[in-house]
Amino acid sequence: MPTSASTDASSAEDPRLATVPAAVAAPVRARPRRGRRPAAGGRRTDAASSGPVRPPLRRPRDCAVSGVSVGLARHLGWPLWIVRALFIALTPLWGAGVLLYAWLWVFVPWDEARPAQAAAPADTAASGEADEPIDPAEVARVRDEPTRRVPVAWILTGAAVVVTLITMIAIAMFGANGVVWTSMPGWVGGVFLATALAVSAGMWATLVDRDDPARGPRHENIVRVVLTVTLAVLLIGQLSMLRQTGVAGFVFALVPIAGIVLVYSSILVGKWRELSGERVRRIREEQRAEMAAHLHDSVLQTLALIQNRAGASTEVARLARAQERELRAWLYDGDAPADSDLPTDLRDYAAALELDYPVRIDVVSAGLPAERASGEVAAASREAMLNAARHAGGDVSVYIEGNANAVDVYVRDRGPGFDLADVPDDRLGIRQSIIGRMRRAGGSATVRRGAGGGTEVHLRFVDAGGPASPSTEVRRG
Repeated sequence: MPTSASTDASSAEDPRLATVPAAVAAPVRARPRRGRRPAAGGRRTDAASSGPVRPPLRRPRDCAVSGVSVGLARHLGWPLWIVRALFIALTPLWGAGVLLYAWLWVFVPWDEARPAQAAAPADTAASGEADEPIDPAEVARVRDEPTRRVPVAWILTGAAVVVTLITMIAIAMFGANGVVWTSMPGWVGGVFLATALAVSAGMWATLVDRDDPARGPRHENIVRVVLTVTLAVLLIGQLSMLRQTGVAGFVFALVPIAGIVLVYSSILVGKWRELSGERVRRIREEQRAEMAAHLHDSVLQTLALIQNRAGASTEVARLARAQERELRAWLYDGDAPADSDLPTDLRDYAAALELDYPVRIDVVSAGLPAERASGEVAAASREAMLNAARHAGGDVSVYIEGNANAVDVYVRDRGPGFDLADVPDDRLGIRQSIIGRMRRAGGSATVRRGAGGGTEVHLRFVDAGGPASPSTEVRRG
């Protein structure tokens, strides 16, 4: 067993142990591990003394071209220029550098996508469009796509234009002087090279840049138009030499035509991918519909029967209703965005209340209210539902009616009811969380007794462009 002197000596040799507080280090020295001999020199050999964990091999989503070099350098802990120089040095060895780069490009995955909610405000503030509404689904889709800093499509397009100009000069010299220092194989090679560059640029613009958040379909269309004009000029130049070149010139003139066809055929590749994705989604929807029908006829009916037999206020009925809500939401609602609409938010909140209180809450919506779950109307509605579940219990109904300009929310319970004037002044749940919140938002809140007992809370909100003017009133019944 090592003594305290040997332990102190080992801590003096290892500078990492000097940073541990004495209050923490003392218990560690008092309880050495059994059955494990200390390493030579008294140094620790556990996992804490090993080097840092190597990051996974992944490509960054914000990259120059593909992110292969950056991801590999980050994984190996090497400088970026060494990795790029290694790819270049391996290229003369029968193309090993190009093959390795392509293999990593295909099989190395991207980094995890950035959260849409965290990235959207910064981007909108930078673009000066923070006041415009943003579709959360669109933001999530954009954040899921990588972006590239190097305009590869334009580089290939520029190279195609330069090669085309050189080829046209060679064709003009051939037509003016015959076979002088230029010959037919010389400018024919330029035709093939310009066509290959144009086809590569078109496919890159369609298959890669189209989904890039920094470029998009407009960039793709502009690149395609420039490439079409370039190949058309190349075709006209060759057709003008048919008298001198004969059948061979006609055959070579088919190369730019094939290039134009291939540039636009990349559209078919994108459409094919969209159709394949739509087919997969349709198959999933059909399977989901079959599963929903089966569960509706079996599990959901059983849960409804349990609720009717057990009673609305029992623990069994509340659990059965919560499971029924969860199953129906999974079958029919799908994945809702983080800032969902008002009816969806209130249904989720009702399901949570039913687990905590002996209450049954029915949420019914009519129309398409523009109010979101993060608005003041949703907060006031949740407070009214909480009061009904906490003080009234039993059955509570929530009715939502709205359009693009206004929204009305009715929360009714079947409790004993109350008058707002009888509520003590220090109870601010209704006065501030419901009435005050709606007044500050520019809406109205009404609290009254129901016709057959209970309490009804009516919340109304009209936007600035709506026909009605908001007001705040409290009516007693």
